[in-house]
Amino acid sequence: MIKANNPSLKSWIQVPADSDFPIQNIPFGIVVRESGHKLATIIGDTVIDLAELYHGGMFDGLGLDASVFENEFINDFMALGKAQNRVVRDRISVIFQEGNQELQGNESLMASALIPASEATLSMPVKVGDYTDFYSSRDHAYNVGCMFRDPNNALLPNWLHLPVGYHGRASSIVVSGTPLKRPKGQQMPAGADKPVYGPCRLLDFELEVAFVIGKETALGDTISMDSAEEHIFGLVLFNDWSARDIQKWEYVPLGPFLGKNFGSSISPWVVTLDALEPFRTESPKQNDPEPLPYLKNTEDRNYDINLFVDINPESGEGKTVCESNFKYMYWNMCQQLTHHTVNGCNVKVGDMCASGTISGPERGSFGSMLEISWKGTKPVDMPDGSQRKFINDGDTVTMRGYGERNGVRIGFGEVSGKILPAD
Repeated sequence: MIKANNPSLKSWIQVPADSDFPIQNIPFGIVVRESGHKLATIIGDTVIDLAELYHGGMFDGLGLDASVFENEFINDFMALGKAQNRVVRDRISVIFQEGNQELQGNESLMASALIPASEATLSMPVKVGDYTDFYSSRDHAYNVGCMFRDPNNALLPNWLHLPVGYHGRASSIVVSGTPLKRPKGQQMPAGADKPVYGPCRLLDFELEVAFVIGKETALGDTISMDSAEEHIFGLVLFNDWSARDIQKWEYVPLGPFLGKNFGSSISPWVVTLDALEPFRTESPKQNDPEPLPYLKNTEDRNYDINLFVDINPESGEGKTVCESNFKYMYWNMCQQLTHHTVNGCNVKVGDMCASGTISGPERGSFGSMLEISWKGTKPVDMPDGSQRKFINDGDTVTMRGYGERNGVRIGFGEVSGKILPAD
C-alpha cells in the first residue's frame, strides 16, 4: 500500500464528512497570493501553501529547490518524477497527520501557510503544451452513431480496434470558474442550401476526465502498456464544451475545429494516480475483436469514479442531469497513451489528454445534452418550469467526481463554467 493512502490516517485539520479532500488525497494545484503563484495542496476546507512550508523548513533534506514551489504551474514539480513526487506527498501526509506537532507548534508558519478554501484564489494548475481529445466511451460512440447513422452502423469500422482521437487547442483550456462566451460560426440549418453565420444555438457540455503527462519522451520513442502509468502524473475533471451545430457543418473531412476550440474547462486540483489507486477496477472485456498486441490489456486499468453534471440557471434552482462513472471507458488511459505514441509522437510534461465524453448505458448516465435530450427531441424539465435541450445563456454547468472505498472519499472538487451571451 502507498503510505499516504492508508485509510486509517486522520488529520489534525478538520475534514468534513463529505469532503473530497481527506488527508489520503493530497492533490496539487496553484494558489495565487500577494507574493505570487505558489504550489499548493488542500485538506478538508484548508488550502496549504507549500512554498511557505518549504521556507519554514518542512521539506529540509528532500533535495528540493524553491523554484519548484514558487511557480506559476505545477509542471516543474511533476517533472521531478514519480519517486520524488511520492516523497513530497508522503512528507505532507506526515506533517498533517493527527498527533504531529511539527507545524502545529509554529503558529506564525501556520498563519502564513494555511488558507481557508473560501478565501483562496486558485489558478490554472498546468501549463498545457499540447492537448489531445479521445472518443473512448462505447456507449457515447454508439449513441452518437445511432443518432447520425443507424444502430446497425453506429460504430465506425476502426472504433473497436483503436482509441480514436484528435488534436485540440491547448490555449483555450481554462480553470474552473472562468466564464465563456457563446461561440459564433457557420451552421447549415435544416433544409437550407447554404450556411449561415451567427451564435451557436446548440451549445453542449461533454463530461470528461483528462490525464496530465508527468514524464516526457523523445521524438521517435514509444510508450508501452506496461510503462504508460509512469508517464501519467494525475487526473482532472474536464468539460469539453461543444458547439454542436458548428461542429456538424465543419467536421467533414478533417474533424472538429471551431465547434470545440473556443473553450474547455478543468478542475483546479490535479489528483495523483497514487491517490486514485484504491479505485482501480476491472476493464471492459475486449474480445470481439481483440485489440492488436501492442494495445492488449492485461491488468485492471479503469477507475471507479462517480461523476455528476449539474445545470444551474442564472436565477432559480439547478438540477443534476447526469450521473455517470469513469469505469465506463472502453479504451483506458494506458491504451490511449500507448496508441498516441506508437508512431513515435513525443509527449511533454504538462500535455493533457481527455477521455472523450463518458456515457453509461442509461439516459441518466449520458455525458452530454446531445444524448440526454436525444438531439433535442427529449427536453429536460428544470425545477423552474423551463426546459433544456442544450445550454442557455446564463447557465452554469458544474461537474463533480469522486471515488469512495474503505470509508475514504477521494475527489476532484468541481469544475464549473458559466455561459455568457455571444458578442
